[in-house]
Amino acid sequence: MFNARLEIERIMEFIRGVFGERATFKGALVGVSGGKDSLVCAALCIRALGAGRVFGVIMPNGKQSDILDALVTVKYLGIESIVVNIGETNTELVKAIKEDLSPLALQNIPPRLRMATLYALAQEKRFLVCCTSNLSEITIGYTTKWGDNVGDFAPIAHLTKTEVVEVGAALGLPLDLVNKVPADGLTGLSDEENIGFSYMDLDDYIRNALENVPAEIAEKIEHRIAANRHKRLPIPTVC
Repeated sequence: MFNARLEIERIMEFIRGVFGERATFKGALVGVSGGKDSLVCAALCIRALGAGRVFGVIMPNGKQSDILDALVTVKYLGIESIVVNIGETNTELVKAIKEDLSPLALQNIPPRLRMATLYALAQEKRFLVCCTSNLSEITIGYTTKWGDNVGDFAPIAHLTKTEVVEVGAALGLPLDLVNKVPADGLTGLSDEENIGFSYMDLDDYIRNALENVPAEIAEKIEHRIAANRHKRLPIPTVC
């Protein structure tokens, strides 16, 4: 049985351990999207390190439909933050490439620009970048390689989307943000519309294998796991 309160204590210990081993780093940098994952990650960092050691970065790509949620998040958390609009940079980069990029290639550029932004600020501030990916996304590769799937530490990478919601509720975070329908902010669709199955089924598959998951859903999940295996592997090198 998942115990969110005990998990919070375990994650706080993990975060403090990360910064204890890297004592020259001053704090945690979190890309704040307005979704539950970045909210929960930032809140956990605050609990572990204090609000003064957590910095939020809001990075809309031109106009962002849920920018208000990101602004509400940093205000609620009481952390210092900055808004960096990557829209113009994204547009100019696509122009400079001078190739007819596929929709998927175009969708993956903004997350990589956001990570470049986070690391520029992190280097300047001497902060560590918090990876906000959860286990559900990581398992099926529903992430952008070298975009939102990287960071210097990953406090919720072991939690399913369902468990992230439970942790958010146990932290006492605003339920409208904790229960917000997950969306990638790129396609205009929800996560579940994009992946073709629900997080409930995916999380059940992860925790209970095939016990309660319909065969056709399990097949879709396993296809995504296999197709995106490369995202979970280290860079191949000459041994």
